[in-house]
Amino acid sequence: MTPTAPPTPADLLDHLARAAAAYYRHFADVASRHGLTLMQGKTLSLLSRPMPMRGLAGLLGCDTSNVTGIVDRLQARGLLRREVDPTDRRVKNVRLTGQGEQAVQRIRAELMSGLTGLEHLDREDRLALQRLLTRVFPATGAAEAPVTAG
Repeated sequence: MTPTAPPTPADLLDHLARAAAAYYRHFADVASRHGLTLMQGKTLSLLSRPMPMRGLAGLLGCDTSNVTGIVDRLQARGLLRREVDPTDRRVKNVRLTGQGEQAVQRIRAELMSGLTGLEHLDREDRLALQRLLTRVFPATGAAEAPVTAG
């Protein structure tokens, strides 16, 4: 019996890309059912604490002008609000409203119901996955990121 060769880094990268694509398709479907675009859903999910617009743009991987439009639409729906930063009045922080927090909770619950594979991992497997993700993507703070940071 020939032992199975371990996957190459390129194999792992391909598998990760397929997993990420499947996750974002699922996220986009869930966001759509809540009347949101993928980027609007991602924006809400990243706001576990108030964040400057520039920081939000960095996490979303887009220009600050794009974030302005996303934030405008979410603010019009009452899901978030802009606040002046208490330490620098030139900076506008974005914060979830109560309605926005409820939307994030509903979206996360729906995401988890469609990703039952994560729930089937035991404690040790979840810890191992977290350690591996943190090693592969150290700059993302994977150990601290919410399940849906996307």
